[in-house]
Formats: sequence, C-alpha cells, structure tokens
Amino acid sequence: MRIDKLAVWINTIGYPSDALVAFARRLEGWGYGTLWINDGMGSDPMVLAAKILAGTERLQVALGVANIYSRDPTMMQGAQYGLNEQWGGRFLLGLGASHQFIVEGMRGHEAWGKPVATMRAYLEAMAGLTYAGPPPPETPTTVIAALGPKMLELARDHADGAHPFATTPEHTAMARGILGPGKLLLVEQKILLETNAEQARTVGRGLVAGLAGIPNYRNSLLRMGFTEAELGPEVSDRAADALVAWGDAVAIRQRIEAHWDAGADQVAVQVMPRDGGLLTPDDEKVLEALATGL
Repeated sequence: MRIDKLAVWINTIGYPSDALVAFARRLEGWGYGTLWINDGMGSDPMVLAAKILAGTERLQVALGVANIYSRDPTMMQGAQYGLNEQWGGRFLLGLGASHQFIVEGMRGHEAWGKPVATMRAYLEAMAGLTYAGPPPPETPTTVIAALGPKMLELARDHADGAHPFATTPEHTAMARGILGPGKLLLVEQKILLETNAEQARTVGRGLVAGLAGIPNYRNSLLRMGFTEAELGPEVSDRAADALVAWGDAVAIRQRIEAHWDAGADQVAVQVMPRDGGLLTPDDEKVLEALATGL
C-alpha cells in the first residue's frame, strides 16, 4: 500500500457527505494522496469512506480510527476487504479501543475492557478469519491507535503499525524506538495558520483542556512530560504549543519535518477550525500552502 509522507486528517462530525467529497477533491487537486476520517456518532465511517472513494480518482481514505466495539472482527474485516476490493486497495484501516465514557456511556455496551488486552484479542480474532469474498489486490493494511509503550508493542507485534493521535515529535521518536524500523508510524499533528501567539494558544489551550479530561489522553500527556499543573485549569503555553503547530506555513512545515526526522513515515495534519466548527476556506489555505512540493 502507498504511504504518503504528508496526509490530511479531518474530523468529519457535522459535515454533509457531499461537502466531504468536495473537500477530498480539492485535496487531490492540491496533490495530497491520503485523507484520514474519524469514527464518531454521526454517519457510519465505512459508508462515508465508500462515498469519498467513489467520488475521487486516486485518493486513499484512511480511517482513524474504527471503534472495535462497533463491529465484531468479521464485520470489520468484511468492510476492510470489501472497500479495498471495490476501490483498488485505496482504503487503510485504523483500529482503536476507544474510551470508557464512549463505550459504556454513549454506546451502551456493558463493559469496556482493558485496552491492550482487548485490542490484542480483537487483532488475533481478525487474523484467524478466512475472508470468503472476492479478494482485494493485496492484503489490506491495519494500524492501531497507540500512545503508550504497551499498545505500541502490540502495534509492532500484531499489526502493520501505529497511528498516534495528539502527540509530539518527541513521542514520535519514542514510538519509532519501540516499533523498530519495519513497522508503519502514521502520526497526526494539529495545525493552525495563525501568527498571533495569544489567538493560537487560545485554540491550543482549549484542545489540551478537552484532552486532559479523557483518561487515556491525560495519561499520554503526563507520559510526554507535562505536569498536572500544566494541564489545567490554566493550561500552560508549553502544552498548548506542543499539541498545536501554529505560525506561518514555514513554521508549521518545521513541526512536520520534526516528526519525519523523529521517524514518522507519515504526518497527517489536522487543521484546527478558528471558530470551533467546520473548516472554512480561510482554514484550508494552510493545506494548499503545505501542498507545495508534493
């Protein structure tokens, strides 16, 4: 499977599907080869992936990440293999163990299991299946959401690699050290085309505060070296700057290159909307600027 060094990650919640297809076509026109979409409480991401694939010519659609509590291994493999067979190997599957408040609260499952053990059992179940449909052109690629050392080790031993979310170049270096040279490291990086420090940090502080309220992400931030005091109620500038790369296109490119230098195979940039809603044409300008040289 083709792995582009620079990709785009978008939070699809709230987007009409036609708008996402139009966005994907703009990305193709600028030279991007991969668009990451997410799995939330809106449109089924497999259905959405199918529409984007059908509406584009060469774009790879990556799912970051499919909640393993939403589909049993047979259904997950069926979607993964079916999308790749129908669209020439252009679908990349990311899997995640989700969060307790989503699994038990929002989705109503009886119990959220320990993430590493639950993910290991799920991957082993997928590996033991025999797919009975028409085969895709090649064996599809599977990566898992991985932040801590144990989940990264699982990505190394039972998947094709890892998809860390909301991390830093220093985390990328740590992840590469655990994964070794033979596994994919596909990282997400939030960006904002904004040279006013206070305006940029206002966005960054809001992001950090939200992530710090989710145990998995809070633990990740603490492992990355941030203190409890830096995570709120007054989020530090250091934490805000670490998770959102802001400035002009040159400054943002430097953060992307830092991830590459630390061992990332791909950096998927997620533009932070200025108003907290859907991306505007002004928000998208940074993607067009970063596309130079693709």
